[in-house]
Amino acid sequence: MSTPVADLVLRGGPVHTMADTGPATALAIRSGRVLRVGTDEDVLGLVGPGTEVVELAGRAVLPGINDAHLHATWLGALWPHTLFGGDGAPGFPPERPLHTPAERRAAILRAGDLLAGLGITSYTEPGLGPGEDAGRTGAFGTSVVQQYRELAAEGLLRARVTALWLYGELDGPSTIADFRAGLATVDGADPDPRRLRFAGVKIFADGIPPMRSAYTHHCYADGTRAELLVAGDDDAEREHNLTGMILAAHHAGLQVGLHATGDRAIDLMLDAVERARAERDVDLGHYVIHGDLVSPDQLRRMARLGVGLSAQAGIAVRTVGVVDAALGEGRARSAWPFREALAAGVPLCLTSDAPVLAPDWRREIAAADRWMGPAADPRQRLAELLRCYTVHPARQDGAADWKGTLAEGMVADLCVLAADPLALTAAELPDVDVDLTVLDGRVVFERGVQAVA
Repeated sequence: MSTPVADLVLRGGPVHTMADTGPATALAIRSGRVLRVGTDEDVLGLVGPGTEVVELAGRAVLPGINDAHLHATWLGALWPHTLFGGDGAPGFPPERPLHTPAERRAAILRAGDLLAGLGITSYTEPGLGPGEDAGRTGAFGTSVVQQYRELAAEGLLRARVTALWLYGELDGPSTIADFRAGLATVDGADPDPRRLRFAGVKIFADGIPPMRSAYTHHCYADGTRAELLVAGDDDAEREHNLTGMILAAHHAGLQVGLHATGDRAIDLMLDAVERARAERDVDLGHYVIHGDLVSPDQLRRMARLGVGLSAQAGIAVRTVGVVDAALGEGRARSAWPFREALAAGVPLCLTSDAPVLAPDWRREIAAADRWMGPAADPRQRLAELLRCYTVHPARQDGAADWKGTLAEGMVADLCVLAADPLALTAAELPDVDVDLTVLDGRVVFERGVQAVA
């Protein structure tokens, strides 16, 4: 049998597979898959006349970055502006609504260019659908769904996209009737689910602590209480309807991403998932979005139920003052318990929530490390946080068997950094350039080269 010839070989630098394999300095790719990982000598025999060889010269290879909560269409419309300014409080974005299909298409493509330059090869667009057809931004309705599908069919998406349906308003209310009607209209399988996949539904349970709209067990510092964003005449009916939504999605075989920041909202989610798993025991990868006020007991329960957490460290470090003002002095330090989530075994995805924040995973990892405090082993801590942008998001996508690591046979999605992140501190990571991004074995970004297709 003849030895296969690689399409692309990267050699001469640390290759961090995130697959718990031994040290490697080279990687070979063929037909969009990882063909071999090992030493430079291990891949030497796979180089042929048509093989493109990238000399790493000490630069480091990582699996492609996966931002598991990123509003790409909105990002493409607003960039370089983000919702957060320098004062720690969310502000009002510039008014740049997308009015036409062409404008939405251009925004998606613009975001794709930006993300490729950051080494991002996968992202989740969390909430697209009829609930936002009349939305003021034009970045979340069914027209956006159509643009994604057309771009995927044309092979123009520059990252793998997972999307969640939205049957209520963005950051706003929904009704159980609209939710059930939406579930009834979910269409069939996506033509190429490894490029574009509608995995489930997003539900807004509550708001955020700084706005005193997180659904909590305790009053805010000013004595007020929040309500769920699910329609109903009182708390009991709203809680019943939220539970019904989660159960309906689970029984339809759809993943639930629940926007829940308050501990009371998270309890409702976990109660519903436990009931759903008792009635139909299948792990659909349900997860809590944000989870600001999640408790250690809830984290342990999440790990047992297979419920993930998608959170933003950059928001944590920016909002200490406003969260303390809302909840009481010192309460912010017990919020966003990333250290406890990792210790409990919760699949933790660090995300940017762009354009709330810039979609720079390097800054988010540095922010998470800062929030978690000193580490006994900084290298091990940084490796754990890198898994929050590679391995855990692949699990959230239901794709851990084919992406998220660089083991042999996995898809060849990767990025090359100008320096080895595991030889640096987390605080130094934001200054490390992304030199190369590879999606499905093809170079889609190279620093200093304009618009690699």
